[in-house]
Amino acid sequence: MTTLSVSIVILASISWLGLGQVSGQISRISVFGDLKDRPEKTSRAINYLVVGSDSREGLTQAQIKKLRVGSTAVAAGGRSDTMFLVHISKSRDAAFIVSLPRDTLVQVPAHISQDGTRDIPEKPGKLNAAFAFGGAPLLIQTIEAKTNLQIDHYIEINFAGFTGVVDALGGIEVCSKVPINDPKSYLVLSAGTHLLDGLEALKYVRTRVFDGRGDIGRMERQQQFVNAVVRKATSSGTLLNPVKLAKFYNATISTVKMDEGVDKNDLLTLAKQLRNLSSGNIRTLTVPLSDPNARVAGVGSVVVWDEELAADLWTRIRNDQALIDVVKPSP
Repeated sequence: MTTLSVSIVILASISWLGLGQVSGQISRISVFGDLKDRPEKTSRAINYLVVGSDSREGLTQAQIKKLRVGSTAVAAGGRSDTMFLVHISKSRDAAFIVSLPRDTLVQVPAHISQDGTRDIPEKPGKLNAAFAFGGAPLLIQTIEAKTNLQIDHYIEINFAGFTGVVDALGGIEVCSKVPINDPKSYLVLSAGTHLLDGLEALKYVRTRVFDGRGDIGRMERQQQFVNAVVRKATSSGTLLNPVKLAKFYNATISTVKMDEGVDKNDLLTLAKQLRNLSSGNIRTLTVPLSDPNARVAGVGSVVVWDEELAADLWTRIRNDQALIDVVKPSP
């Protein structure tokens, strides 16, 4: 789910609507308080972790049935369906958006069981399992250990937020080079261009079985969708039209959660900067991989990062350096 596109447009709308009515409506959660031994902060750049939770909260029973995603009870607590690391440069004029495959092989840090009765030792697992086992704090701890990059702020959006923003924008146009027939989501599209409403768009960005490319193909479609949402929001005048903006904002704000450390000044500064970003200076990419189809005993099918290329990527982001397309030297 491209929750990142929702976040960008929501945050950009804040400076137009005014902080007085906005800040009190945003749900706050504690995510950083108990974290220890965190990576050192090396620049004034800002790193956001944006998570799309598969929580059904806010969806009607009719929507849940149409999406075929199971009941609220089935998804109690939710899993991290999509994860992005958003890096805003210290000059605030550029952004890097890195997709984090949810099946990434990681070491899940030691933590307390969900019922609070047992100490769980560190063990290998999938990235989205950290969110399921310990929520945002354990997910952040896992990502920081994997990347050696300090996360400054956290944003979480659920299914309802995604469908709300797409519908408020009047739908999003996508182009598929091949027909799509997903037996799990029941998404059926012919090859070509389609205008998708919120529910159909959610099916589109979640599907990962029809082309045999799994999470990798899905992330590529999500990145394309991010750019399509930003283009639609800016070209349609949503951020300049008070009526459209209010409709958009009201449809999405109740589905957003942020960390407690985001204050009014942070929101206003970030909103103004994001409002001035265009798709031309927002670069989307995926962590370099060495094996997208690995299997690990006791964990299952996982995605393995390219150790050298991924380390170089995170070093450049940590130091707020420009990204380059070829980072592994030729032999």
